[in-house]
Amino acid sequence: MTTTLSPGRYRGLKGTSSAQNIFNILAFDQRGSYRKMLPQGATVEDAFQIKQEVVVTLSNHVSAVLLDNTYGLPSAMHMRGGCGLMLSIEESGYSGDATYRKLVFDDAWTVGKIKQMGGTAVKLLAYYHPESGALAEEIEEVIAGVIAESHRYDLPLFLEPMSYSIDPAYNKESAAFAEQRPRVVVETARRLAKLKPDVLKMEMPHDAAYHTDQNAWRAACEEMSAAVDVPWVLLSAGVDFATFADQTRIACSAGASGWLAGRAIWKECVVMSPAERTAFLTGKATERVAQLNEIADKHARKWTDFYAPLAGEMGWHKSYEA
Repeated sequence: MTTTLSPGRYRGLKGTSSAQNIFNILAFDQRGSYRKMLPQGATVEDAFQIKQEVVVTLSNHVSAVLLDNTYGLPSAMHMRGGCGLMLSIEESGYSGDATYRKLVFDDAWTVGKIKQMGGTAVKLLAYYHPESGALAEEIEEVIAGVIAESHRYDLPLFLEPMSYSIDPAYNKESAAFAEQRPRVVVETARRLAKLKPDVLKMEMPHDAAYHTDQNAWRAACEEMSAAVDVPWVLLSAGVDFATFADQTRIACSAGASGWLAGRAIWKECVVMSPAERTAFLTGKATERVAQLNEIADKHARKWTDFYAPLAGEMGWHKSYEA
C-alpha cells in the first residue's frame, strides 16, 4: 500500500533520487570530524575549497549531495545544477555526556532557510537509543517537531538515527556494544518509522569490525525492512569502501532503497595535493560511485513502492497549502 505525498515532498524525493527512483547520494556534511581530517596548517579557505572540489566533481555522478551550513555553501552553489541538494538541519555533535546525548540546533539555521536557498530535502541526525527511557521520548518529540516543520515547508525529511552506548562501561566501538547493536538498530528503525520521516538513513545493523558473516548482515537488514513502512537507505558510517560495497549490495537486496555515503568514497583525498586530489576524484572516487550506483540499480527497492503523487484533478491547488 502506497502513501500519497504532497507535491513538494514527492518532487523532493524525485529530486534526490535517480531516474530509476533509487537514492545514490553523496554525503559531505561533516564539520567537526572534517576539521580533524584536514592536513596540519589547513585554513578555513582550504576547508571550503577541498569540499567544493569533491562535491563539484562527484555531483556529476550521484542523484543528490548532502551538505552542511558551515562549509557547504560554495559546494552548493557550484555543484551540478540537476543534482539534488540535501542539507543538515542539526548542529555537529551533541549536548550532554557520551551516554546521554541530546540534539543541538543553531537558531539561525532553519528549515525555512533550507527551502529558501533551494534545498531539495532536509536531513536530521539524532543520537538515539531505544532503551534510554525519558531521553528517548524527548528525542522522539524533537524529531517529530522537525518532521512537522519540514512538511510545513513541503520538504521531505531524511532521518538519520545514530546508535550509541548508554552504558559508561563500554563505548560504541566495543565488542560488548557490537553484540547489542543489531537489536538496537532494528528497534530504533521500528520506533522512529512511526514518526513518519520520509526516508530513514540507517547504519548496517551489524558492526563489520566484529561480525563479518554476510548472511547475518542480510538477515538483520531483512528484519529492518520488515519493521518499517518507509523507505530506508544505507549509510557508510566510516567503513572502508570494499566493506561498504558489500554492505550496499546486501542491504539493497534486502529492501533498502539505495545508499548515502561519504568517507568511504572520498576520505583519502582530503590530505592530497590539488593535483593528486583531482586525479583521485576523476579516477578512483568516480569509479567507486559508479560501482555503488550499479549495485543499487540492480538490487535496491524503488522508493515509489512506498509513495504516490497527488492525483491531478481540476482545482487541486485550492486545497494545497504552501
